[in-house]
Amino acid sequence: MDLEKIKNANTKYIGKEIEYYKEIPSTHTYAKEIALQEKHSGKLIIAEAQTNGIGTKGRTWYTGESKNIALTMILKPKCEIHKLEGLTVKIAKCMQKAIQELYQIDLKIKEPNDLILNGKKICGILTEMNTISEKINYLLISFGFNVNEDVFSEETENIATSLKKEFGKEFCREDIIKKFIEILEKEIEL
Repeated sequence: MDLEKIKNANTKYIGKEIEYYKEIPSTHTYAKEIALQEKHSGKLIIAEAQTNGIGTKGRTWYTGESKNIALTMILKPKCEIHKLEGLTVKIAKCMQKAIQELYQIDLKIKEPNDLILNGKKICGILTEMNTISEKINYLLISFGFNVNEDVFSEETENIATSLKKEFGKEFCREDIIKKFIEILEKEIEL
C-alpha cells in the first residue's frame, strides 16, 4: 500500500499520520487501545489483513490479505455531541460519493451502516465515541471495504461482494481511501 499517496490527500488533518500493519487482530480494537493517548485528530490505522475484524452486532469482518480496505481513524471532535447525530449515515454518504466520483458506481446505503452493490454488502461502517459528560474524548470511525476480494466463503458469497467481483478488474485502494477522507473532512464538521 502506498501510504504517501494517502498522506498527500487534500486534507488538513485526516490521514497525515498513519500506522500501517501487514496483519493485526482488529484496527478498531487497536485504535480504541491507543485513542486516549493520541494528541492529534485524524490518525489512520490501516491493515492489510485482520485476524479478528469487528462487524456490527458482534459479527466478524473478514479482510482478505492485501485486497481490501481495513481502516480505523481516530478523531478528536471539538463539536458538541448532538452535532454527531446520524453520523454513521453521513459517513456512508461520504463513501457513496467517493465511489461515485472515482468510478461512477452507485452504491446504495442500507441504514445505518452498510453500503450495498447489486444487492450485496460491499462495505460496513462502525463508529464508536468515548465521552465524559458533554466532552468527546475521541471518535473512532472504522470501515471494511471489499475492493479486490475474489474469494468469498460459502456463508458470505450470496450476501457479500467486491468491486473486483462485480466489474472483473482491480481497483486502487489508496485512491478510495484518499477520496473518502477528502470528502469526509470537507462535509462533516469534526
